[in-house]
Amino acid sequence: MVRKVLLIEDNKKLNETNRRALQSEGYDVLTASTLHDARECLAGHRPEVILLDVFLPDGNGIDFCGEIRRDTDAHILFLTSLLEHEDRLRGLDTGGDDYITKPYKLSEMLSRVRAAIRRRDIDAAKSSARTFTLGSLALDTLTGKVLFGGVDVPLKTKEFAVLRLLAENNGRLFTAEEIYKTVWGLDANGDTRTVKVHISALRKKLRLDMQCEIELEMEQRKYYVLRYNKLG
Repeated sequence: MVRKVLLIEDNKKLNETNRRALQSEGYDVLTASTLHDARECLAGHRPEVILLDVFLPDGNGIDFCGEIRRDTDAHILFLTSLLEHEDRLRGLDTGGDDYITKPYKLSEMLSRVRAAIRRRDIDAAKSSARTFTLGSLALDTLTGKVLFGGVDVPLKTKEFAVLRLLAENNGRLFTAEEIYKTVWGLDANGDTRTVKVHISALRKKLRLDMQCEIELEMEQRKYYVLRYNKLG
């Protein structure tokens, strides 16, 4: 089966370079240089991966991600120059899955696309739902639904994967590199920002505090750990 990738980038030279590299890997590649063109592509196609530049002539890629997320389950990978932490968090909150910082090597971009496709295939192969519970935290590992204290907590795909990894290993210490390798299927190569942003998003969405039965903390300035502490 030929996998479809949508490349949204206004730099024509970079767009062409990326297109050729992706096609050499066997992907069916759609290209768009504006958000208008991207909307037309999405009206007639269902890509499995979207490579999305943040700054485009007719709008912002982060805002566009939020616009299309309700209609697509594609893995969305932002292509961008260095952004501040809050911008990265906003991008993930709107439905993005990861970032790749310009300038980047084609080999890294291709590896991220392969990892995204591989993860989709693994998820699609699941045949039955399984609910994992930890105190009042419940994770449906098939649908990605999360309940905490009986309240639905909407999470993005990678946020759920990070939470699941930590919750299923209650009390175990993980480095950012270990989390990235497990969830994204790639080596972090020293870039721990993506994991940091996802952890911050989880703490915010789950509304964790010192009185909560679930703790999600960083320890020794190196490790992330989720712990369940039975209250009362």
